[in-house]
Amino acid sequence: MAIQGTKVTAALVRRRGGSDGDENGSPTFADSPLYSELSNPFTSTTIQANTLWIAIGTSLGAILAITILFSIVRPYNSVVYAPKVKHADKKHAPPPIGKGVFAWFAPVISTREQTLVEKVGLDATIFLRFLTMCRNMFATLTIAGCGILMPVHIFYSQLGGSIPESTQPIQTGTSPVTTLLAKMTPSTVYGTPMWAHVAVSYLFDATVMFFLWWNYRAIYALKRNYFQSPEYQQSLHSRSIWMTDIPPADRSDEGILRIVDSVEQTSSIPRAAIARNVKDLPMLIKEHDETVRNLESVLAKYLKNPDQLPPNRPTIKPSKKDHRAASEDKVDAIEYLTNRIKDLETEIKDVRGSIDKRNPMPYGFATYDRIEEAHIVAYEGKKKKPNGAHIRLAPKPNDLVWDNLALSKGARSRKRWMINFWVVVLTIIWIVPNALIAVFLSNLNNLKGIWPAFSSAYDGNPALWEAVQAVLAPALLSGVYLALPIIFRRLAIRSGDLTKTSRERHVLSKLYAFFIFNNLVVFSIFSTLWKFVVAVTSSTKQGTDPWDAIEEADLARSVVQALCTVSSFWFIWLIQRNLGAAIDLAQLVSLAWRWFSRTFMHPTPRQAIDWTAPPAFDYASYYNWFLFYVTVAICFATVQPLVLLVTFIYFLIDSWLKRYLLLYIFITKTESGGQFWNVLFNRIIFATMMANLIAALVIKGCFGTWTMLAVMIPLPIALLAFRWYCTAYLANKCTFYTTDVHDIEGGVDPSKRVRKQERIGVKFGHPALYKPLVTPMVHAKARHVLANVYGGRLSLDGTNYGYSDIAMDAMSRQQPGKPSLGNQNDVFEVVSESDLDFTNFKNRADFASEHGGDGELYGRPIDLVSERSQTPKSFMVSDDDLTRSGTPPPMPALRQQRLDQVQYHPAFRRTTSAESDVAGPYNGSLYNLNSDSESNLLRGAQYPAGYNPVRTQIVNDSHEALGLERWRTGGSAYTGVDGSGNSGYEAYRPGLRHQDSFKGV
Repeated sequence: MAIQGTKVTAALVRRRGGSDGDENGSPTFADSPLYSELSNPFTSTTIQANTLWIAIGTSLGAILAITILFSIVRPYNSVVYAPKVKHADKKHAPPPIGKGVFAWFAPVISTREQTLVEKVGLDATIFLRFLTMCRNMFATLTIAGCGILMPVHIFYSQLGGSIPESTQPIQTGTSPVTTLLAKMTPSTVYGTPMWAHVAVSYLFDATVMFFLWWNYRAIYALKRNYFQSPEYQQSLHSRSIWMTDIPPADRSDEGILRIVDSVEQTSSIPRAAIARNVKDLPMLIKEHDETVRNLESVLAKYLKNPDQLPPNRPTIKPSKKDHRAASEDKVDAIEYLTNRIKDLETEIKDVRGSIDKRNPMPYGFATYDRIEEAHIVAYEGKKKKPNGAHIRLAPKPNDLVWDNLALSKGARSRKRWMINFWVVVLTIIWIVPNALIAVFLSNLNNLKGIWPAFSSAYDGNPALWEAVQAVLAPALLSGVYLALPIIFRRLAIRSGDLTKTSRERHVLSKLYAFFIFNNLVVFSIFSTLWKFVVAVTSSTKQGTDPWDAIEEADLARSVVQALCTVSSFWFIWLIQRNLGAAIDLAQLVSLAWRWFSRTFMHPTPRQAIDWTAPPAFDYASYYNWFLFYVTVAICFATVQPLVLLVTFIYFLIDSWLKRYLLLYIFITKTESGGQFWNVLFNRIIFATMMANLIAALVIKGCFGTWTMLAVMIPLPIALLAFRWYCTAYLANKCTFYTTDVHDIEGGVDPSKRVRKQERIGVKFGHPALYKPLVTPMVHAKARHVLANVYGGRLSLDGTNYGYSDIAMDAMSRQQPGKPSLGNQNDVFEVVSESDLDFTNFKNRADFASEHGGDGELYGRPIDLVSERSQTPKSFMVSDDDLTRSGTPPPMPALRQQRLDQVQYHPAFRRTTSAESDVAGPYNGSLYNLNSDSESNLLRGAQYPAGYNPVRTQIVNDSHEALGLERWRTGGSAYTGVDGSGNSGYEAYRPGLRHQDSFKGV
């Protein structure tokens, strides 16, 4: 084989030195300089040594300088470096931090994991645990790799020795550094010493499996504590299930009950709510928000100097969605956007008022009395899929991607296939530019042969170009891939993902696959594959048998040589990634963007407020980078053991720096409860299997025996078995509160029964039904000229909350029963300079949705259930946002009146808590429950004009309630119910074991 490889090598050398062309004497592509560079991209002699020292010097120096600068500036810029200290509530506030230069060290180091769960949430805690796991794992791998493989490679290195020509490494010059780096690789090690690679492969796999198992158990403990936490126990989603793909015959509240009852009968009957078709309402609200923001931007620019307005008013082209636009020519921007907002608000109000006429949708929700019941039904439903319906645990309401819920199963499948197709196309298209980066930018010396002008410039100042090379290729790769998460996320939005957290997990999966294929595989072995294909093709044209040509090319040996030569690039690249960790800490990108925006642009008040809010942490991007580092390090561990040391140093630094970022700066926008762990676990298993494949290639390429390869076979099998064991033993325990049906056999505590105030139809209702419309924000300095330039709405939007059958106009506070006519203060939000702070807006729906961490960070969980949760507004919008964003809060005295001591007009009769406990939610015939989407329509309505509530003491708790049910089909004029607790559906429930659910109470 060595002799055959020598023939092919000699033939290629002859081609690189010049050939006689093809049979007709014409030059071929193999004779061109481009072919030579593509075949041997890493042929530099002394530049790699200089590049290495430059990379180490710039990376370590910049890290030290940025860290010191951050420590000095941090105490004086808390808006950027500690926004959570100012905005978080007492429970979620990070540990106190002093003003000293290095005062931030102590809280970062001393904060324990249980405290982290409380302060930053479970997702952020698992992220930090993953970094800690990588740090400890690579510390162990570094000892094994550098302690075993490096001495073996150096000791058995035979550079310049008497070995076959085909085993000679690509020459790296006489530099001591490059010579030492070459000796650390297996490029000149072959035969018996390769048993060390077999042994280290087993040691590496055992180490990876140990750390995965150890941390899987730790995450299981974190999940159990999370399930027992007061926030989870008191939340509505913890005991709710979510059903999709419901067949048409079951698209009703009763149909949901039939389906869940066929899965598992529980001791209590859940409350169900089928979704309604909102059709184009979400798009209208989205367009309204965009139009308001466009108007804010136009006004901010036009009113920059209110006392000296520009001579010409701004113009704009009408929106293509606006069918009322007379022409496509530019029109007055302020007038057009003002009228467009009015039209959209009118249309939104009309659609909300008629939403009860729409057809039901193929998804819905059901809430149980106990967490155990919901999780048992979800666990059993995952396996059974009754009537084709897909049953899951309900996520938090703000996690749902509402636009995709209405899609059918087939539509979602088609979208996924289409998006995957475009991802594959993007991956393939990127091969060409990525290969050119690998050939030319990673070694600028390669450009000299095909670009004479650059050759002159390079020879004139080689030191400058060596510095450029040290930064250019890694920086360009990093910069290009910063945009990839945005691209993949936008594709994922169209792929039919039903939740935001699942969308982020899919973005992570696609990013990782893209990085591994293009950044690792193509970048590392492209030149070898190129040379292999050309050699085989050329030999075949000369009459050689194709199989003989493949054997003569000796692909395994060529791949090993390519991996050995490219390992220096990955070594330098990983060194420079430490600089990225310091840049993240200093928030240099954020600071630069804010300075640029304030200096050269015209930020709106809303943008200025957003800049003071805690930014959301991009888990998908960070996880992808870390998984990529892990994969590169593990795969190149047997080729260049030093990459293990560099990777360990990176995780050592970043595991502490990211602690500060998550404690004091970033928030988790949508908490998933630790669902990223399964993706991380599977990708690390894949990376380890890929490392085993590369180790086998190295053994084969270094003339190892077939016995060595046979001994390697059990490794991937062991990894797959380990994955199966962890999934079978721990996965369900980390997902479900319980999977044992015996946990739900006991009776239900009446205090935990589903209360009528827990209006599932509202809390899991589409946000388009209740979302407050955004109000244009204008700086206070332009208050005196607004009337001359703006003609916005002069009345409130009359927002209708939940699944209501009646759309009501906003009521005047001064004249109850009369509609609000509005005034100029209702139209605008005039914000002064001193109020441009997120603290003043953190409880507003239009700001908290982007920066609120779903409300928990500021003490307002979106679905927390407590005894004081009497109305849906406390779950979906702030108490201060009864009608729309920017509306002043109602009088505090009205909110403080005790509902059980107020006598109401009969038409607005509210059921007391005592009556709710007696009557229960199950009245009527089979599967006919009191549905929030069909009853209690005037709950929370304002009193009629002239009617004054009189405080009385309710004496008779068993009186009959007169309500609106008297006019509803299936109801009676009076809804008195005995205290037996058994009602309509329970009497007909098939196979129900009659038992007293409240025995002993």
